[in-house]
Amino acid sequence: MPELRKDPILGRWIIISTERGKRPTDFIVEKNRIKGGFCPLCPGNENTTPPEVLSYGQKVPAPNTPGWSLRAVPNKYPALVIEGDLGKVGEGLYDKMNGIGAHEVIIETPDHNESFTHLPPDRMIQVFWAFRDRITDLSHDPRFRYVMVFKNYGAAAGASLEHSHSQLVALPILPRMIVSELDGSLSYYKYKERCIFCDIIRQEISQSVRVVCENDEFIAISPWAPRSPFEMWVLPKTHSSSYTSLGEKSFPRLTDIFSECLQRLDKCIPNVPYNFVLHTSPLRSQPLEHFHWHFEIMPKLTMVAGFEWGSGFYINPVPPEDSAKYLREVKL
Repeated sequence: MPELRKDPILGRWIIISTERGKRPTDFIVEKNRIKGGFCPLCPGNENTTPPEVLSYGQKVPAPNTPGWSLRAVPNKYPALVIEGDLGKVGEGLYDKMNGIGAHEVIIETPDHNESFTHLPPDRMIQVFWAFRDRITDLSHDPRFRYVMVFKNYGAAAGASLEHSHSQLVALPILPRMIVSELDGSLSYYKYKERCIFCDIIRQEISQSVRVVCENDEFIAISPWAPRSPFEMWVLPKTHSSSYTSLGEKSFPRLTDIFSECLQRLDKCIPNVPYNFVLHTSPLRSQPLEHFHWHFEIMPKLTMVAGFEWGSGFYINPVPPEDSAKYLREVKL
């Protein structure tokens, strides 16, 4: 019997289509083929990208030259541009403003053939540092209210370049998804005087059926009402609303669990395309008792079509309890 499940934070309903129940082997994913050719993100081609805003790994400071282990540059074709003012105006009942923001590319490795999933821990940790450092720097611009950090892996997930990279976009407005999470978690807090994310963590640890993996500081779960098969959330066990407040000693533990999640996913469904997104508090906000920062990992295994667009529901053929079980049981 199919189930309708309600997301306790957003109030969004998900259909768990058990009639279409699938195992990991039922998902056929084509292997990524490295096409090669010229790549603007490779070492030696630094002059083909905008000047870097961050780099790690160079023993001697030499901007925009080879020798880096991670590099961040403005996107050459940005969704939003950093120069100018907001210029908010209204046209009758319609509102608009200039497309002001920042759009950056985090080049995660100098090796064109190296995947994020299989980066060594000391290199993956640099990616999470870069997210923190760039959010912190962009928070000094009063025009920006939020920084969206995300990664598209695989053409089906929206990646247009083969070379492993993630992106961030600084926005002058709060994204609708973040507003919905803030509103939903605040409503719960006003009623129960507890953070809903903390309650979710406690319940998932107690029930154990949707836990993928955990360590002393972080937990990875298959959420109760997942939009996609094998969707995972990575959350700190200790309450915190801002990613940038993460202590230096905690980054290795975050890297450990994130790497394990992606490797388990890759073992279950090799080469699966995915997106991950960081959900954190708005820039310059005070610590929020009701909100809990986290990463959401979304494999690209189902298609959003007419029913989903028309209803706002997602149809997921794999219950999260099964997803978590498959992911837990793979041998790394």
